[in-house]
Amino acid sequence: MVAMEQVIERHTDLSDSDLRWLARLVDEWSLLADLSFADLILWVPGRDDNVYWACAQVRPTTGPTSLEDDVVGEEIAYDPEHLVTEAFLSGEICHASGNSLQAGIPVDIKAIPIMIGDRCIAVIEMHTNQMGVRAPGALEDAYLEAADLLAGMVHRREFPMEGDAPVPWMSPRVGDGTIRVNRAGIVTFASPNALSGYRRLGLTGDLEGESFAEVTRSLLPDHRHPVEQPISASLSGRVLREVELETPTATLRVRVMPLRDEEGACGLLVMCRDTTELRSQERQLVTKDATIREIHHRVKNNLQTVAALLRLQSRRISSPEAKGALDDAMKRVTSIAVVHEILSQAFDTSVQFDDVADRLLRMVGDVAATGGMVRMIREGSFGFVPAEVATSLSLVLTELCQNAVEHGLGDQSGHVWVRPSQADGELVVEVINHGAPLPEGFSLSSSTSLGLSIVSTLVDDLGGEFSLVPGADGLGTVATVRVPLA
Repeated sequence: MVAMEQVIERHTDLSDSDLRWLARLVDEWSLLADLSFADLILWVPGRDDNVYWACAQVRPTTGPTSLEDDVVGEEIAYDPEHLVTEAFLSGEICHASGNSLQAGIPVDIKAIPIMIGDRCIAVIEMHTNQMGVRAPGALEDAYLEAADLLAGMVHRREFPMEGDAPVPWMSPRVGDGTIRVNRAGIVTFASPNALSGYRRLGLTGDLEGESFAEVTRSLLPDHRHPVEQPISASLSGRVLREVELETPTATLRVRVMPLRDEEGACGLLVMCRDTTELRSQERQLVTKDATIREIHHRVKNNLQTVAALLRLQSRRISSPEAKGALDDAMKRVTSIAVVHEILSQAFDTSVQFDDVADRLLRMVGDVAATGGMVRMIREGSFGFVPAEVATSLSLVLTELCQNAVEHGLGDQSGHVWVRPSQADGELVVEVINHGAPLPEGFSLSSSTSLGLSIVSTLVDDLGGEFSLVPGADGLGTVATVRVPLA
């Protein structure tokens, strides 16, 4: 699908400020589409004064569409009788004299020029499917009255207005609940959904005929002045505001938008959405996340305690073989603890594994070498790794790095390179040293090394592959792990 910015850049001479304003309009123009039950098309003038380009389109959620196909990227060329051309040239809102037929459907068409002084920067063309027009009623009349006011605000470039930007997944829309407030602040219309939302807040009487600000404030629990003042300012309608009204039993999110006609302020359009269940779910998620982080924190502490006990036990054993076994176990427990420490700080479904790897490399470099200086070098990024993979991967990395130092470098100084990369849903990790080569006739399947057995088992459990081969020119070794992340 062609983007609005691409059409404007390819075909028009509109300025960056015009583009930014039109982008804001498109972010919020679904309100006009829903109130007017109409499809909207945004047309911009081309470099040729007689050509206009469609750069954006939106369909209503309150009624049937009249445009089955997307028209973004299409043009109106050299047609002085087209309604869009008429609106561009006249600078006035234009309306077709009769219903036009589109694919056999009668459609009412209206064109709204967007003016900056005497200059028209774009036209919104409105297409209303007359076969799907709802039977006249209070709701339809309130919607269409607000749509006419909003169309005039668009024409005068008064909409979108400064204030709280809508949150796509949270902000209320027309169908969620709509309230119309007149100049005096009195509610003249409340849709059934809006009334239901106020009932959940505790309203027992009527909403229509009441002061919107007063009846809303009366439903909220008493607060101190610093908390109450922002609510009062939000309900006044002096600027566009979005706020949540919360009682012990319900939560209602309201978006209060001032409406204007040619004479100035003429009341408010209030959209409201019952977010009680959503807020309840969010609180449960917050509690759950906090609980999980606390669990990871306690697991990390317990693992560190186990590692400390193993370290103390190792210091009291004289047998080199037993001492080495306890030291290896301590390192493995510590590597698992590192993962739980990361998860306890910011629980998520995935882990930025570079942080884990760098801590493990420092630990292995400090304690694995029996002599000389060993430098552990990470080249590349692990990226994000699923949390369920991270623990096993930390053990695998620890074992391979420790093996590279102890068996590859021995008591010599040297480097160990860790080269991770992700591609096509797969993580590839190479651990390379330039020390002693593999023994003659080495076979991974017949190896008796506990560390290599741990690596093979963990990688196999992850559905991956593990190989250990001689390095270039027979110098050192290259351990390669491939793990699917999908």
